[in-house]
Amino acid sequence: MKILFVHQNFPGQYKHLAVHYAQNPKHQVASLGERKADRPVNIKGVRHHWYDKPKGANPTTHVYLQGTEGAVRRGQAVVRTCLDMRKGGFVPDVICAHPGWGEALYLKEVFPEARLLNYYEFYYGARGSDLGFDPEFPLSFDDRFKVPTRNATHLLSLATADWGVSPTHWQREQFPPVWRATISVVHDGIDTRLVRPDPRAVLKLEKQKLELTRADEVITYVARNLEPYRGFHTFMRALPEILRRRPRAKVIVVGGDEVSYGRKASQGKTWREVLMAEVGASIDLKRVHFVGKLPYGTFLKMLQVSSAHVYLTVPFVLSWSLLEAMAAGCLIVASGTPPVREAMDDGVNGMLVDFLSPAQVAERIEEALVNHDQLQPLRARARQSVIDRYDLLSVCLPQQLALIEWLASRKAN
Repeated sequence: MKILFVHQNFPGQYKHLAVHYAQNPKHQVASLGERKADRPVNIKGVRHHWYDKPKGANPTTHVYLQGTEGAVRRGQAVVRTCLDMRKGGFVPDVICAHPGWGEALYLKEVFPEARLLNYYEFYYGARGSDLGFDPEFPLSFDDRFKVPTRNATHLLSLATADWGVSPTHWQREQFPPVWRATISVVHDGIDTRLVRPDPRAVLKLEKQKLELTRADEVITYVARNLEPYRGFHTFMRALPEILRRRPRAKVIVVGGDEVSYGRKASQGKTWREVLMAEVGASIDLKRVHFVGKLPYGTFLKMLQVSSAHVYLTVPFVLSWSLLEAMAAGCLIVASGTPPVREAMDDGVNGMLVDFLSPAQVAERIEEALVNHDQLQPLRARARQSVIDRYDLLSVCLPQQLALIEWLASRKAN
């Protein structure tokens, strides 16, 4: 089979799937992503292709349509490379694509005989999910009316795809009902052989001159970027009380200072600067360490030494980091928001809190640390939950392969 993976930041969600197909000489595997000098793609057996980053929308374009215009430009850039691929003799049987940025818009125009499997990560709604969830960041009248147009790229992609896949049931349920029957729920998968507890783990952070083990009291918080979508403001406001209650605790905060989701902070500041201005005087920076983004191996060591791990999110895309923390056997304090509740039950395999309550976050972290030994079963059940439902090799990869094989056997849309 000839298979093409399309993702602006390849491998993205296709990391394991691409490797699996590339290891089998029966398959021809290609990938396509945005050209990024600092992120070379080097997966043995995968022939990678690039497109140059397109310019964004014209500033004079109506603000509701700027995202759609940017997606069209990106789709056109993808077409140019795909035409070259076709001219060179590569015509895929199956295309796996993430349509969120517009890359999948015209794939079927270049490869009409291919079966297109789109990865449907999130469909925006003005009610019931991320937008307007936190009263601190209300939607304006204008914001609410941007939402339907924001989904235009997804709707165009839904109309041309042969099938879709979403990582959680809740994420699939955000899409219009008429399309849900054509979207399977299969998670990307967690390699639980790699991500596992290690009571002998040692976390070394040279810049902070720290060396931590399971014998230390370590509170961990992780987000791709430190921002309100992932509850950074709630966590920071809980920190003074956490530190007061737990005088021995050390806090490791992982994440960059950019914005992945939602709005930027005002006046060109980062959200960390905003929150430090608010509560920084009450935080002992000898005990709270902002470590930026960590290499994956160091990230795993951090999870393995964690005494209590905090994961907060508005109703939005479920982070890999939550399931990785569960697989590593962390004692997790998480927001009781969807789709977290799809993976975690309060008092069974973790501890759930009100996303909007710093006081409750502090209270449950203390509960986790005070009752550390009695709560060991939660750690074990957290890991077992991931093994049962999200394990890469025994659950998710076989489901992904079965879906692709089934799709390959069907006629193209």
